[in-house]
Amino acid sequence: MRKDFGAKPLLVPQPVCIIATYDENGVPNAMNAAWAGIAEENQIIICLGPHKTTDNLERCPDFTVSVGTKEQVVACDFVGIVSGHKVPDKVARAGFTTTKAPHVNAPIINELPLTLECKLLKILEDELYLAEIVNVSVEENVLDEAGKLSYDKFHPIIFDAFGHNYYAIGEKAGNAFSDGVKLK
Repeated sequence: MRKDFGAKPLLVPQPVCIIATYDENGVPNAMNAAWAGIAEENQIIICLGPHKTTDNLERCPDFTVSVGTKEQVVACDFVGIVSGHKVPDKVARAGFTTTKAPHVNAPIINELPLTLECKLLKILEDELYLAEIVNVSVEENVLDEAGKLSYDKFHPIIFDAFGHNYYAIGEKAGNAFSDGVKLK
């Protein structure tokens, strides 16, 4: 037996994406956005309602997308519940420090090890922001010996839209592009 929930945004998992921009005074701003996904090999699409971040994107089309982590869950939640219009220094209040991204005019949040540097391409239907991924950078301390992202060292979180919780990505479940070969 299945339970119907109606038409709601309940696709899981939903990554916790922290979108970072500079405001009109060059102050870093960040927000939590769970409605995001890869649109093409080098594109991301994010659903953003009106925010300080979207105001910033009207002035400058550059931004970064970092993945929230278990270690930074409190700070990631804070930048999602506090408005940059009301708390202009919310990035600092969250305990985040930033560095200017090398490929776009936007801040990288130093405490979040995986960052996509992006340039806005266009806004679709007023809230869907389609952007080009210009570069992806990863802190070396979350890479394995082969230089690949290690989930033993990197602990991304996902948003649970059913219960309004965050969960850390867990253990390895299989091998992509090879486990299914057994059924050929």
